[in-house]
Amino acid sequence: MSYNRIDELDYLRGFALLGILLMNVTALLHLSLPEPGTGSELYQRLLYLLAEARFFSIFSFLFGIGFYLFVMRARDKGRNGFLLFLIRIAVLFGFGYVHSIYHPGEALMIYAICGLLLLPFYKVNRWVNVALGAVLLGLFAALGAKVLMPIPFMLLGVAAGQLRLFQRIRERRRMFEITAVVLVAVAAAALQYQYGLAPSEPFIPVMMEGTGDPQLEQANQYLKAGLLVGPLVAIAYMALVLLLLQIKPIRELLDPMRAVGRMALTNYIGQTVLVLLAGQWLGLEGTANWVDGLWLCLGIYLIQLIASSVWLHYFAMGPLEWIWRAATYLSWPPVFNRQRAAVETQ
Repeated sequence: MSYNRIDELDYLRGFALLGILLMNVTALLHLSLPEPGTGSELYQRLLYLLAEARFFSIFSFLFGIGFYLFVMRARDKGRNGFLLFLIRIAVLFGFGYVHSIYHPGEALMIYAICGLLLLPFYKVNRWVNVALGAVLLGLFAALGAKVLMPIPFMLLGVAAGQLRLFQRIRERRRMFEITAVVLVAVAAAALQYQYGLAPSEPFIPVMMEGTGDPQLEQANQYLKAGLLVGPLVAIAYMALVLLLLQIKPIRELLDPMRAVGRMALTNYIGQTVLVLLAGQWLGLEGTANWVDGLWLCLGIYLIQLIASSVWLHYFAMGPLEWIWRAATYLSWPPVFNRQRAAVETQ
């Protein structure tokens, strides 16, 4: 069975990177509480409605399906996929360790550790993975255990790979379109429910139990509701992007987002570099408001859309992806597109 590259996964990675940047910039620039009655206050409320616990969940799902496809492709080529993946996540952990020096909240080390937990599951029955992933996801969401939620999303990603979910979308397009519309509608209702719990003033985005302060308790309910509905919203986001990709003009318009996703590791770490440089050069660190952070994110993402498209026009993969692949296989991967084409035709 062939496991070729699936473009839809790159589109989703590119989409998720924007949401991850929106959340990360708040910590990297040390944004303070917004002033009441300002645009920053509204933006903070919407950010924790639309982005918190949404995009890292999508990335976790994509990591799971990427793990499964990596192992299967290695086996197709007669390689030891299990061993190669161990090397791959060890290198990822190294990237994450260096990245954590500049961004303490980085996720690569977490993904590498969770990747170890995934190893036994690529041989487990696909429906067992679906059931276990769904149960754990519901449990962790109900408990507000954000730090544990990548694990069930990764399991569901493994199951999606086993089920060849993305290949079946093309085969059963009508059924997928109906499902996607229903998911988006239900997610919209869930978001409306969460927004009804929004605090009336700017809030500290950390859940604190038993404070006795009505404002803090309201913020706590808002954040808890966000984690509870987060999995549904994340899945609906993916369904909506995939639904839009069925429309050819939109798919072509969003092609730069696919390029960003193909260079996900380079762009993820690159976002940290660009935010920190902007914080220093533009004097934004500790002084920017939340709307300033939004404009910075959109500017960085625009740069990455253009730079990724131009880079991949000439080069076979992103620079950090090239290092990652070279360290995994202990060989020199193709550098330029023409070299990759020559290798693939051999």
